[in-house]
Amino acid sequence: MPSLMGPVQRWAAQSPQAIALRDPRGNLTYAALALSARRFATSLRRRHVAPGDRVVLLAPTGPEFVVAYLGIQAAGAVLVPMNTMSSMAEIQYVLDDAAATALLAAPELGSAPARAATNQGVAHHLLREDLWAADVPAADVLQRAAEDTAAILYTSGTTGRPKGAELTVGNVLAAAEISVQVSAGTAEDRIGTALPLFHIFGQISVMMSALTAGGSLSLLSPFEPAAMLEMILRDRLTVIAGVPTMWNAVLRVPADVSRPRLDHVRLAVSGGAALPGPVAREFEQRFGCELIEGYGLTETTSQGTFNRGGKAGAVGRPVPRVRVEVRDGDGRPVGPEQVGEVHIQGPSVMKGYWRRPEETAAALGADGWLRTGDLGRFDQDGELFIVDRLKDLIIRGGYNVYPAEVEEVLHGHPDIVAAAVIGIPDEHYGEEVAAVVVARPGSTLTGRDVTTWARERLSAYKIPRLVTFADALPLGPSGKVLKRAIDRTGLR
Repeated sequence: MPSLMGPVQRWAAQSPQAIALRDPRGNLTYAALALSARRFATSLRRRHVAPGDRVVLLAPTGPEFVVAYLGIQAAGAVLVPMNTMSSMAEIQYVLDDAAATALLAAPELGSAPARAATNQGVAHHLLREDLWAADVPAADVLQRAAEDTAAILYTSGTTGRPKGAELTVGNVLAAAEISVQVSAGTAEDRIGTALPLFHIFGQISVMMSALTAGGSLSLLSPFEPAAMLEMILRDRLTVIAGVPTMWNAVLRVPADVSRPRLDHVRLAVSGGAALPGPVAREFEQRFGCELIEGYGLTETTSQGTFNRGGKAGAVGRPVPRVRVEVRDGDGRPVGPEQVGEVHIQGPSVMKGYWRRPEETAAALGADGWLRTGDLGRFDQDGELFIVDRLKDLIIRGGYNVYPAEVEEVLHGHPDIVAAAVIGIPDEHYGEEVAAVVVARPGSTLTGRDVTTWARERLSAYKIPRLVTFADALPLGPSGKVLKRAIDRTGLR
């Protein structure tokens, strides 16, 4: 029976002294990583975490996240990672919705996680090295069925609150294997990123891919462009990954890095948002390596298509073991150059949405094909292009911002009658969060008031930076706001 600890255990047995995690504070070998994770599992069991229990994890990118991730899996529990910028209200929502048993949080995240856990009656534990210290005995790794839930990652559409995508043990193992195959990964690779590991891109396409291939992993947190460049050079990385905003920032670093100095980088990957053509071209010109784009979702465990050697603007061809179709409104596949909704099927497609059978049925067909909500087209050569989104999802610097969630918060303000949240193109972040607000008659509400209200209730990246006021919002026959009809002139 499988476990997400399987790849690490194999490399620990085969190459115990090979470096798994590179860190300025000291590298961690595969043998040490496997042992630390098993000790972590013991600490969880001592804290009454049983197999199948949901454990919420709030931790920045770093070795501690990796140890906790693997330790939770070794204990047979279910990982529920959260954005480290989550507000107390957001943490409470996930603790309640996931019916979590415990919350693990890095000490530097302050008091919000502990207060949220207390309010929900959930045990709170600080993520410290004493959880995997030498005096903690190593537990046996719990083997699980491939269909068992390994992780629940919260995501959302344009309606309702965030929902948890259930990713199975089989989903994660298959996705990691696919990622290794696509990247031609080997144990000789030195992989590095500053991506958040709580996000599916960093967690699967980088972290689990590296550990599956047996390569080493270098991690940076927080992201800082000069530090990212320094890590690439210091650790002589061969594979690097980030979102377009990161690469754009790295390009702005005034450093004299000639092509020969980055000859060790064989693969640079961009994901999480559309990669602007100018960024890709400038990256290749400056650093001498191609920046390649991929496409996937949380619900597909990050797998979908990959544009290795493909065309500018395309997200590439389906990855191995994954099928991709573009279908019309009746669910029938359409021909080349015809736009329709992108559907994905394969071993990395999620089990469903946690405790949401109706939404699961709406997203997953009886044949296991996932409706992505994205509009796309295949060209005559089989390259996929993402044209638009059926959802109103905003991607700001690689982070997903769901308008319905922000609108719900804004609608709670006593002086706001109506609000619509939309994405506005931004050179740095890709998209910026904007709000069009209808204020109560006679109100003195200002844009700063709106931003302050949101800041007290939402993560920083979800806050509308651009606010304008309107007398009314354009409505369709059913009363739904027609966001495409909103005048964006005052928001640019």
